[in-house]
Amino acid sequence: MALRTRGGGTRSYRARKRLILPAEVRVDDLMSAAAELFIGRGIEATTVNDIVERAGVGKGTFYHYFATKEDVILALRERFSRDFTNRVADVIAQCPPDDHPARFDAWLRGTVEAYVANYKLHDVVFHEFRHSNRNAKDKEIVIAQLSELLAEGMKAGAWTFSDVRAAAIVIFDGMHGVVDDAIEADSHDPEPIYGRLSVLFSRMLSV
Repeated sequence: MALRTRGGGTRSYRARKRLILPAEVRVDDLMSAAAELFIGRGIEATTVNDIVERAGVGKGTFYHYFATKEDVILALRERFSRDFTNRVADVIAQCPPDDHPARFDAWLRGTVEAYVANYKLHDVVFHEFRHSNRNAKDKEIVIAQLSELLAEGMKAGAWTFSDVRAAAIVIFDGMHGVVDDAIEADSHDPEPIYGRLSVLFSRMLSV
């Protein structure tokens, strides 16, 4: 659809729509476009021009929200972790609040399913791109969720740890490694992966 301008020319409805999109929508469009391109082409082969073209925005819009392509990757990592924990939280919420073994089991099943379902994006933004921050905010989001779950169980006497955060890190990294190993072996069914981890972590928690 074309719109008449003061000078007698026209501009497309699409161009006008870009101008009135809320900031959060523009950012989301840029990040989603980048995610698709990173998965399809890889990070190195994707340029800022590619991203803005896919998102349907101007280059100035990109630089209004992101200083570099690397900033988009870091934002995708954080969004991935938040979406990941929100999905897992929905599964945990279906369990009785005082059934801590069931809540942990729901966390485990939810994380395995979420990870397997989104491993392509995960591999690109977490494995293909590296940065030096050891205390990455994206991982902290997940560790904090699991630490809270374990702390609630310990308070209720469901299990005992000398260091809840250390236990959360061991459990998360263990889950991460086993799922990575299964995907590397071209095994994308979350159920057997969850089953193996459930046995291992049940013994750990019982101790």
